[in-house]
Amino acid sequence: MNSKFNWLFVLLVLIGINFIVAGWHYRFDLTKEKRYTLSKATKDLLRNLDDEVSIEVFLKGDFPAGFRKLANSADEFLQLLKDQNSSKLSYTFISPLDEIPGTNKLYGDSLADIGAVPINLTVQKKAGESSNIIFPVALIHYKDRYSLVNLYPGASGRISQEEINSAEALMEYQFIRSLNKLIQTERPILAYEVGHGEPADGRTYDLVESLKTDYEFYTFDLRQQTVIPDNIDVLMIVKPAQPFTEEDKFKLDQYIMNGGKLICFIDNLIAEQDSLSFKPETVAYDRNLNLDDLFFRYGVRINTDLVMDLQCDMIPFIVGGGIKNPQYEFLHWNYFPLFEPGNSKVLNKNLGYISGRFVNSIDTVTAAEVKKTILLSSSANSRTISTPALVSLNENKNVPEDAKFRQDAIPVAVLLEGKFTSLFKGRVTQSQIDTLVAHGNEFKSNSTHDAKVIVAADGDLVLNDVVSSIGYLPMGWNKYTYAEYQRQTEYGKLFLPVANREFLMNCVEYFVNNESINQTRNKDIVLRLLDSQKIKNQKPSWQFINIGLPILLIILLGYIYQQLRKKKYSR
Repeated sequence: MNSKFNWLFVLLVLIGINFIVAGWHYRFDLTKEKRYTLSKATKDLLRNLDDEVSIEVFLKGDFPAGFRKLANSADEFLQLLKDQNSSKLSYTFISPLDEIPGTNKLYGDSLADIGAVPINLTVQKKAGESSNIIFPVALIHYKDRYSLVNLYPGASGRISQEEINSAEALMEYQFIRSLNKLIQTERPILAYEVGHGEPADGRTYDLVESLKTDYEFYTFDLRQQTVIPDNIDVLMIVKPAQPFTEEDKFKLDQYIMNGGKLICFIDNLIAEQDSLSFKPETVAYDRNLNLDDLFFRYGVRINTDLVMDLQCDMIPFIVGGGIKNPQYEFLHWNYFPLFEPGNSKVLNKNLGYISGRFVNSIDTVTAAEVKKTILLSSSANSRTISTPALVSLNENKNVPEDAKFRQDAIPVAVLLEGKFTSLFKGRVTQSQIDTLVAHGNEFKSNSTHDAKVIVAADGDLVLNDVVSSIGYLPMGWNKYTYAEYQRQTEYGKLFLPVANREFLMNCVEYFVNNESINQTRNKDIVLRLLDSQKIKNQKPSWQFINIGLPILLIILLGYIYQQLRKKKYSR
């Protein structure tokens, strides 16, 4: 009786332990780079959810190996998120080729309608070529809102194990920044300056449409305002055409001294492609924007030159034919460089090509307590030409002399952050002080909070072309080729648009996001590949160890067992 009671007690204890363990899940992250460990910001965000979050991942289907790996990584990561708050978070995988329930529409069509950019991957098969349209995206639903998450952000066009690995490292940042936007009750305010001849026409269509989704977007005339309001989270200046007065610069300066955030896309020279439509050459000359001393005080100088690069876009050139029937051919145009960001983790990690047009170079100069980070730079085959620069279509009649393109990594966009010193320190006027006092402010000779400034030496970087037969093109796309850059990859041919929009969005997000969320971008996952040469050389040895040796061990153990039996029963 006592024995039965003991067995029953043990059985009840085991059932109780299993019941408790079933509702408790924990894993130990033994990876060196803490691959399966979420940041504190992510954990806090998930634990404080006040409503349900559902996530749809569109990585289900017959994909190449790299994207299957990405789908598996997404599944593992989302399980990590779910473990933090299983009652409020759920996720599912859906094929873009499936029909939306209750409609005749495919999920892929719906994704395209809300701005998801598919990857058109042409895969080489035995029977020929097969085209795969892949949507490496997810949709986060929270309350009555949704946000699109790009799981393969701005690939450089190589689609390699390294790029898949980098996309996995960015996964936490991509999901958490999107969820954070949905949860925020107040949207950041972004102002677009229009007082100095900045474009305010169809060329800004993509810029406005991209930003107004997540931000309160307003135009702001610097000349008409006495001060820049503190509630403006980010101020943008894009391709100004008119000089800035000392009063204008004073307003910008004090905005930054109060911890403001400024993004400038500046054309220091007058050089436009449209000028070459009327004659085969044009002279690029200084715009005289009067911003040099302001930027110099903050730590950069935009040079009055043009960057030429062998890694560049293409435009049509007349190569033959008659006046009535000219023969066109697409040739590389060195004044339209394609920038491929490096491995800077600050805000351009894993971005693709960024298209520039008549870009100036940038020098960094000494500025105490200001950290400088190069965001964009030219390829290893580039050069600069100084103003006044003659830009001629006839340059493309001959192959560019590669010997001249020997400069490497010419900076064209720089991030400045830290404690800035005012341009007006020691020379502020009483009138300027009175203006500040009238608005409840005081003159600051140094920034009291860490401020951030981004200076890019190309105003066209964030503008779009307009084609009469098509309409507004995406930001940075080439109006002649519609800018899909074709690259051969290990998975086949890849067609991928430029990443100008992603670069702009990353700049703004870096300024307005919580600092701890920005830090999740710095996560690295080390790709530990096997040495292919060593594998080839040691293949017979390892085949024997993995296949032959176990068989020999079994035979040997069988022989020993038989000998022992014979010895035992022969007595």
